[in-house]
Amino acid sequence: MSSPAGSSRKFPIRMVAIDIDGTLLPTRGTVISERNRQALRAAEAAGIEIVIATGRRQAFSMPILSAVGLRPETILISSNGSITRNFAGDLLERSVLGLETARALCGVLRPFGSTVMTFDREGKGSLVIESFETLHRRIQLWVDANRASLLEVVPLERALDNGDCPVQAMVCGTMDDMRKAEETLVASSLAKHFELHRTAYPARDLCIVDILPPGCSKGTALEKLAKSRGLVREQVMAIGDNFNDVEMMEYAGTAVVMANSAREMLEMALDRNWALTGTNDEDGVAQVLDSLLLTTASGERSDVSVCDPAGA
Repeated sequence: MSSPAGSSRKFPIRMVAIDIDGTLLPTRGTVISERNRQALRAAEAAGIEIVIATGRRQAFSMPILSAVGLRPETILISSNGSITRNFAGDLLERSVLGLETARALCGVLRPFGSTVMTFDREGKGSLVIESFETLHRRIQLWVDANRASLLEVVPLERALDNGDCPVQAMVCGTMDDMRKAEETLVASSLAKHFELHRTAYPARDLCIVDILPPGCSKGTALEKLAKSRGLVREQVMAIGDNFNDVEMMEYAGTAVVMANSAREMLEMALDRNWALTGTNDEDGVAQVLDSLLLTTASGERSDVSVCDPAGA
């Protein structure tokens, strides 16, 4: 398969937005590989702005990212686009769910399991849930990794009594249960007051549904950042593996999908002429960045190599 039209010499790629889980990180483990780290640093040294765009909170992202060696000014788009900060922690932009919307969501989501409310604050209580036990059964590793930030409040609505608005709500469960949750949310009277984003792991029968402030997505945050830098979309590349990456791929002039993505994502890449790179365990990000730096250095088109999704 040939690669999609990339940025010409008139529009060299100057910004690359990269997801964390399933993209920068290996399937097992919480350490970015040395090859990926070297590629990120090399791209930054070549004048390409690296942007990390993740569904994680900043506090859950920085322990992984701080070891890479990127500049403190490096931008982190977190909570699927609700918050934009740099690695040093300086806030660029933040959006929150309306208080009454968040309160109503507690009741709408309760039948689907333990809802998580995310607040933009430090330490315990930045994540608020109703039941450790229910959530632990579904996403044990996530709960264990975030235990110091989790606060159990029953009923969950009480977490909103102080008037602090969350930046994100989340519910998770089986693929079928979360499909029903999405249908319920879309049909509710609250639908115009939030955005829905889905992260799916079909092989594990696990789906995470994030409920964000209106207009929030990785794509929207990336577009705002690029425009603030004076860049056009043809100068932006996005690399990801899941459905919550779609908006930033749709915005970017060059979109790259990881070969470990779900079948539906791989089919979407094929249909939309997006590029494919190796899996997260094959350092697919480094493959893309190495190719980009080679073509940039040679003055050729900044296309990226792709692989056949049938073999992915």
